[in-house]
Amino acid sequence: MSEADSKKDLLEALNSVSEVKIGNVVKGEVLAFDDDKQAIVGIEGTGVEGVVPFKELSVKPGEDVTKQIKVGDVFDLVVISKIGSDKEGGSYLLSQRRLEARKVWDEIEKKYEAGETISAPVTQVVKGGLVVDAGVRGFIPASMIEDHYVEDLNQFKGQTLELKIIEIEPSENRLILSHKEIVKAEREAKKAETLAKLAAGDVVEGKVARLTNFGAFVDLGGVDGLVHVSEIAFERVDKPSDVLKVGQEVKVKVLSVDPDKERVSLSIKQTLPQPWDQVSEKIAEGDVIEGTVKRLTSFGAFVEVLPGVEGLVHISQISHKHIATPNEVLTSGEKIKVKVLSVHPEQHRLGLSIKALEEKPVAGETKKLAAKKTDSSVANAPEESTGFTLGDLVGNELKNKDDQE
Repeated sequence: MSEADSKKDLLEALNSVSEVKIGNVVKGEVLAFDDDKQAIVGIEGTGVEGVVPFKELSVKPGEDVTKQIKVGDVFDLVVISKIGSDKEGGSYLLSQRRLEARKVWDEIEKKYEAGETISAPVTQVVKGGLVVDAGVRGFIPASMIEDHYVEDLNQFKGQTLELKIIEIEPSENRLILSHKEIVKAEREAKKAETLAKLAAGDVVEGKVARLTNFGAFVDLGGVDGLVHVSEIAFERVDKPSDVLKVGQEVKVKVLSVDPDKERVSLSIKQTLPQPWDQVSEKIAEGDVIEGTVKRLTSFGAFVEVLPGVEGLVHISQISHKHIATPNEVLTSGEKIKVKVLSVHPEQHRLGLSIKALEEKPVAGETKKLAAKKTDSSVANAPEESTGFTLGDLVGNELKNKDDQE
């Protein structure tokens, strides 16, 4: 080869050498390993070498790099910076890990722009939230984990969560994610599905979600229905917390559904046996039983003898002595013993007496008391509430008058 040809080939070779720039993606061939700390690579098409620290290689922590990568392997690298300077153009710091991270950022950006979600495992619990591995480091603030306050974040460690991309800034390695948005979307979808299925009259199971003074909210699966305090039990309930606990499984009957307002009215007591259905088995005429005074009226006292079952002690059956109102001798909430005079479960009526358990006054005193009685309270008492017919009551008064004659 002539000298002219040699110069020509050298000139063409020099002209074919690409210039290495920071940020460029280049191909590097592994030439050697230096002190088990970095790989020496030749940058193809440049005639210069670069170094790739082991931490910049895409190898899992703890793995032996020299067993994963061999001399002669060729892979893509990104130019991080220039180190040193010599006639051949110097050496360059290269990274395989950062190149792959750049690809991940590009993919995440595309998903962000398309409104898509990503899935990532939680790798670390830190102050203020969770760290996830999305190919790059992502962060979920504590306020964006669930749609309610979470006290212990450690329960999420190791879990893979579906996440919405809230903020992305590759140049600052900032990726802010939210699981709360996913939870809310799932809850709304589940709520709509549940509301569409529910109908008045359905009997379903749910879990007590929260308690208030006026009732209990029961989770039916994405929808919370209200059991008003009056629908918890047949007996009077002062506070829902007296008989229910948060998290308790309960059976409820659907009273009404309003899909537009997302309101569901429920009843627990309507899933329970009707109290009056068991009265004839537990109570018979002539029985002496204990009860609680629930209400006092002008014509008598209503006494609860079984949960949800009240009987009437007419004012004439409270005492042998004349009383103007039941309040004179009874108080609401008082425990008393009564004798059963009549039982009519089908009419939800129970006639009771207190004076039947008391000793009668002597005959003279009885006549005097009877003479002083007025029949106004008897005449005004509603027949369906007393457990006695008006004829019975008037008959008793006539009999007393005959006795006096």
